[in-house]
Amino acid sequence: MKKLATKLKDQITGKLLIAKTLMRSQCGENFVDTAIKILMAVVIGGLVLAGLYALFGETVLPTLKERIQEMFNYAG
Repeated sequence: MKKLATKLKDQITGKLLIAKTLMRSQCGENFVDTAIKILMAVVIGGLVLAGLYALFGETVLPTLKERIQEMFNYAG
């Protein structure tokens, strides 16, 4: 019975030491840092997509539309 009590006490002490070490650890990331990184990625991605849409909408698509119309224009 004494061995069981000692073993249980050692296990609890070990778990408490692990928990204490994890709580004192300062090498992890905060949730705010992660949220800011995600927000930055979304904003930058949105800006890139808006730029591509503007480029394709004003430069590439009208030229492409003209070429397709010329290609299927059998009258001339």
